[in-house]
Amino acid sequence: MAGHSKWANIKHKKAATDAKRGKAFSKIAKELTVAARMGGSGDPETNISLRPILAKAKAVNMPADNIDRAIKKGTGEGADAVQLDELIYEGYASGGVGVIVKALTDNKNRTAAEVRSVFNKHNNSLGQTGSVSRSFQRKGVIHIPAEGIDEDALLEAAMEAGAENFENEGDSFLVTTALTDYNTVTEALTAAGFDTANSELTLLPDLLMEATSADHARSVMGFIEALEDLDDVQDVYSNLDVSDEIAEQLDEG
Repeated sequence: MAGHSKWANIKHKKAATDAKRGKAFSKIAKELTVAARMGGSGDPETNISLRPILAKAKAVNMPADNIDRAIKKGTGEGADAVQLDELIYEGYASGGVGVIVKALTDNKNRTAAEVRSVFNKHNNSLGQTGSVSRSFQRKGVIHIPAEGIDEDALLEAAMEAGAENFENEGDSFLVTTALTDYNTVTEALTAAGFDTANSELTLLPDLLMEATSADHARSVMGFIEALEDLDDVQDVYSNLDVSDEIAEQLDEG
């Protein structure tokens, strides 16, 4: 199977402070609400779009009451039911790096102004709809902890289930699937005894844009972090690729 760069879809995770954990809960709650509304159900058995979001909630130890309340907002059962709209922004960071921003909001004007402000502050430019997303594909990504795993058995199970890509990343294995095969592959690997809790539907670029230096990588990553800090922003995707050499320079500070 073809390889997959671990830098292909950079998502910069924050330290687990109480304040940032609360922000993570808020973002996941919005996703749960929208998935429940769009899928017409709060039951992950019948609403498969809820499954990866519930796994994400579990991974950050989101309280069960928060999860239940968010789902009920979407199904209309909660007293505080809310209408959330999904917004997609596309643009370019320095060096022509493509960036896609996904937001969920109850106030489109506020979100648009905040996203535009971050682009302007970092001297980056917003693009037209489709200008960046046409070079990305919706994929399923499953990270499986490597400890105690028989790599050959996992590879065989992934291939038989219909996975597209498989890679050993050292401390974990990465399985990539087509959008239509994501649930089938996830369920097959779970049934085979593998831990698929860390899985998600995401956007992966067709072509990567290599960072030209540590300063360039740092600039783009800082821009992405500023976008992710916005309350309404759920995910930021880019085609930035960071070589091992530059990654080492970043680690050294």
